[in-house]
Amino acid sequence: MTSPLRNLKLHWRRLTDAQEVVLDGVRISTAANTLPRFVRSALFKESYEFHERQLVREKLSPGDRVLEIGCGVGFISLLCAKRCGAENVLSYEANPLLEQIIRGNYALNGLTPNLRMRAITTNAEPITFYRSDNIVSSSTKDRGAHAETMIVESDRLDDVVASHRPNVVIMDVEGAEIELLSTSELEGVKHIIVEVHPHITGEASIQEMVEKTNRLGFKIEAEAHRTILLSR
Repeated sequence: MTSPLRNLKLHWRRLTDAQEVVLDGVRISTAANTLPRFVRSALFKESYEFHERQLVREKLSPGDRVLEIGCGVGFISLLCAKRCGAENVLSYEANPLLEQIIRGNYALNGLTPNLRMRAITTNAEPITFYRSDNIVSSSTKDRGAHAETMIVESDRLDDVVASHRPNVVIMDVEGAEIELLSTSELEGVKHIIVEVHPHITGEASIQEMVEKTNRLGFKIEAEAHRTILLSR
């Protein structure tokens, strides 16, 4: 899709105050009172999670089992459910403000992937979560953005992998990917689709994380913008 066409879609949907869009067969609410302006604009332009969507379409097949960490508004969760079956998708989201949005999008599509409103950690201990007014930028990392702090319960990544048995892990956790992927065994996982955040973690930490996953047999298969596909 060309940039002028994206911009045309953006302006038309803003003009008509579109309440939902359909991307890759997934219906997503774009109600203005629930989303930050930049997320709504990306949905209107159909550029939202573009590289992640592309990798999901290319790599996932019916019957694949997916663990998604960082569900956001539920779009990737639903895209995975359409490709693999909702019963094969387990999504985690630590931000309680997003639950109503996620479940609303699930209802729009008549699909119910497994959703747990908890964090994923390396030790299953409660964590401090920094909840921002910009709901999609809330994080387990203190980004100094006047965020409200709250305590969130968590599950241990290796325990969830052992119980759910995913062969695909999808992760967008605003910087927490470094610790998670650097310290977990990821038994049975064949593909990791991860968005990295160099502005939060620094490039050196990302390189160290990639090297540690290399020792588990993962190699970078694809890389676009800040989205990396690691496969073994």
